[in-house]
Amino acid sequence: MIEVAGLTKRYGDKTAVDGISFTVRPGMVTGFLGPNGAGKSTTMRMIVGLDRPTAGTVTVNGRSYAQHRAPLGEVGTLLEAKAVHTGRSARNHLLALAATHGIGSRRVDEVVEMTGLRGVARKRAGTFSLGMGQRLGIAAALLGDPRTLILDEPVNGLDPEGVLWVRTLLRHLASEGRTVFLSSHLMSEMALTADHLVVVGRGRLIADAPVAEIVARAQSDVVRVRTPQAAVLERALARPGVTVTSVAHDVLEVAGSSPQAIAEAALAAGVAVHELAAVQASLEDAYMRLTADDVEYHSTPVAPERVPAGSAR
Repeated sequence: MIEVAGLTKRYGDKTAVDGISFTVRPGMVTGFLGPNGAGKSTTMRMIVGLDRPTAGTVTVNGRSYAQHRAPLGEVGTLLEAKAVHTGRSARNHLLALAATHGIGSRRVDEVVEMTGLRGVARKRAGTFSLGMGQRLGIAAALLGDPRTLILDEPVNGLDPEGVLWVRTLLRHLASEGRTVFLSSHLMSEMALTADHLVVVGRGRLIADAPVAEIVARAQSDVVRVRTPQAAVLERALARPGVTVTSVAHDVLEVAGSSPQAIAEAALAAGVAVHELAAVQASLEDAYMRLTADDVEYHSTPVAPERVPAGSAR
């Protein structure tokens, strides 16, 4: 279990983390979300003692990270996959870590096999691709068979098979009663992996709730209708409180009415309906709404390139 209480980190005039409190519980996968600059990496670094809090406390399995006599057996971390001795082979890198905790070579070989590194175990880590470096970082996190895992962007650079493997692994570890805490910018993957979410923005806590609850908050009453007679149906639905938006030549999105009422209006108007369904909010929709006011770094929209009439490309 990870317990964060009033955690604050300031760098001069900059407040990176501003008094956040949350608990990451065992037996589930907890996702950690937030825009760039929200304080996620700083929070993770404070959990494992790499940064000292300005205020507040954080414990892992009842103690601060520094108080654990054998931290690899308590907490497995992946914060920076490139933090390896580039001249060592993958296996030797893991053997060096294992030696600090009296972990035998058999366990090293187990995590090499588990993470799909057997074929490259004797190659220098400095020659690894991004994805293979991630696998090595995950192997190091698993080395001590820890009760708690803290992973920052664990699927970064992995191919689809690797992404599926990480998802399955994390859910399996959580099912064993372990604490799993991970960050990711891939909303689709987080929706498939996480049970609970902690969302931060500008260093402050925005949400701390199950994934289903956060998505439900973003649910709207919009109904999607596909019909070859969109204009006719739009006129039939015109009434106070109902908003009809044409999103394609044969697709309408209707707010302020139910699927049943829309079906009855279509029947009365003699309109054929090919699709009629409530629009389901996604985790990405919910996340964008939650963090809309907390995005610190905004991108500039890219205008389409104008091609002069009659010119060839």
